[in-house]
Amino acid sequence: MISRIELGKVPDLPGSYQFKDADGRIIYVGKAKSLRQRLSSYMQSPSQLAPKVASMVQAAESVEWITVENDVEAIMLEYSLIKRFRPRFNVRLRDDKSYPYVVVTADQTWPRVAVTRQSHRRSWHYFGPYAEASAIRETLDLLIRTFGVRSCSDAKFSRQTKLGRPCLLYHIDRCSGPCIGAVGEEAYRQDVSGFEAVLRGRSKGIEDALRQEMGKAAREMEFEAAARVRDRLTALSRVVERQEMVGSPGEDLDVIGVHADELECLVEVLNVRGGRVSGRRSLVLDRVEELADPELLERVVEELYGDSPTALPPEILVPWMPANLEALRGWLEERRGGRVRLRVPQRGHGRALADRAKGNAEESFKRHRLRRASDHSARARALTALADELELPLFPLRIECYDMSHLGGTNYVGSMVVMEDGIPKKSDYRRFKVNVGQNDDFAAMHEVLTRRLARLNHEDEEDSEDGRRLARFSYPPSLIVIDGGKGQLSSAHRALVEAGLDGEIPMISLAKKFEEVYLVGRSEPVRIPRTSEALFLLQQIRDEAHRFAITYHRSLRDKSMTRSILEEVPGLGPVRRKKLLAQFGSLKRIRAASEEELAALGWLPEEVGRSLFAVLHPVAGAQTAHDEAGE
Repeated sequence: MISRIELGKVPDLPGSYQFKDADGRIIYVGKAKSLRQRLSSYMQSPSQLAPKVASMVQAAESVEWITVENDVEAIMLEYSLIKRFRPRFNVRLRDDKSYPYVVVTADQTWPRVAVTRQSHRRSWHYFGPYAEASAIRETLDLLIRTFGVRSCSDAKFSRQTKLGRPCLLYHIDRCSGPCIGAVGEEAYRQDVSGFEAVLRGRSKGIEDALRQEMGKAAREMEFEAAARVRDRLTALSRVVERQEMVGSPGEDLDVIGVHADELECLVEVLNVRGGRVSGRRSLVLDRVEELADPELLERVVEELYGDSPTALPPEILVPWMPANLEALRGWLEERRGGRVRLRVPQRGHGRALADRAKGNAEESFKRHRLRRASDHSARARALTALADELELPLFPLRIECYDMSHLGGTNYVGSMVVMEDGIPKKSDYRRFKVNVGQNDDFAAMHEVLTRRLARLNHEDEEDSEDGRRLARFSYPPSLIVIDGGKGQLSSAHRALVEAGLDGEIPMISLAKKFEEVYLVGRSEPVRIPRTSEALFLLQQIRDEAHRFAITYHRSLRDKSMTRSILEEVPGLGPVRRKKLLAQFGSLKRIRAASEEELAALGWLPEEVGRSLFAVLHPVAGAQTAHDEAGE
């Protein structure tokens, strides 16, 4: 706990401050117009602080700060630090859904359109998010019929360009054929602009232009051309009918509805573009911080628009005004590159939209609570029972379980699965290739635990893939579970001792034979009652670790077996093996092919195809050779 802060050393400037625990992890990030005044507010008696604030101050061992020039920079810094470190005492976004967006790859010479849930690129144009992928795919199909924008992959586009012939989409009027030069670059860009305009709710000008084009073709007796334009106009009209009209044409705004209790906050957002509802999104936040409504809404706005791939609207309707309004507006305007107005609607259709968003938030909150109520109470009982049975010093909020898998000492692998709050957290799963050189589960378990525990002492190490800190991997578990008996537990515990963490992280093993639990330093197992929810929880994470390990082992084994058996075929080199697997998809499908099918492959010599069949079917191959000799 922080005993006192030397306020004389704290600058009277805007900035962000970070509370850290005894292990140096950031547990809370805040911002202030005056760092000195804000930090002084924490130096009260714990009885004078809100309970959650008192818990945070109790857990903190030190505080650091970073000064900035103004309030806008303070918001930007606070947001980036929260995203980077995910402090446990800050409001946390718990949004387990990835919403679909329509994306236009605007930075390409021939942009393509697609539905995506992937990470975002600033040079691409995103529209949405949409509640259901199926609905937007139908809309996308209609828009592609209207504008002929390509939806094929870049690899396929490149291949068709080299071949000089279009794919099926061109022949069924789902593409204008840029790969073969059937449309000019300028005309194609106009089609892409029209596609984006419709998604922005600005379709009237395009509809008028299509009607004029259809009338002109009819007057010139070009009835087939007129019919094609008519079909495009019909498809466009169906898209527009799907978009509900809620405002005046040209009106762009977002409407935020909030429903919250002491623990959680559900936010509903309606995206209105061109006066039509173009998307919606719901998200849930854990109210870890003790925040009043204005501060809560400020955090909500930061979460909504901090990483949003879509363009910010010029107006946002809110249920009440957020805290630090001027600084927040400046941050939003900097992200948008233009003015942003936050408004609490009092009457008219704006008020109706706000009431609708609030009503949606209330209904979504009820469904969220009903969905989580039963499993939440069961998980809480299981975790409480587990803590009691094992006499754990801390509530086991994060449990990690480890298992090994191999076949005769080959393709040795290990798995690490994670359970947080009693729920599998698959984003934190890890798998390991083990190099023990023999059939030795004890050595394998020691190696895996040594490699994992090393991460706890390397919080500054960066992920080689995306440069982010390995915060999830460096966060210590509340309990480590080993799949196995006393031997596996002893090897894992040795790794814990070598890492200098003995006594800091509880470790147990779960033996399959009698479902006995072994603890470090105790010769006799702990027998948890068969009907206990604690045992069921341990079995669940043990079985998940086993599944994850054996799945990885089988994938490596299948690859090695496939590689070895195909290498036995005379004339089947690396390039042909790769092409063969790409065409059939797996060794099982290659084996299922007949000898005639393999021999008839256009790119594979007939004698190599017959040799391949003989290797995969030694009995059938020998019989074929015998028959040919008999002839």
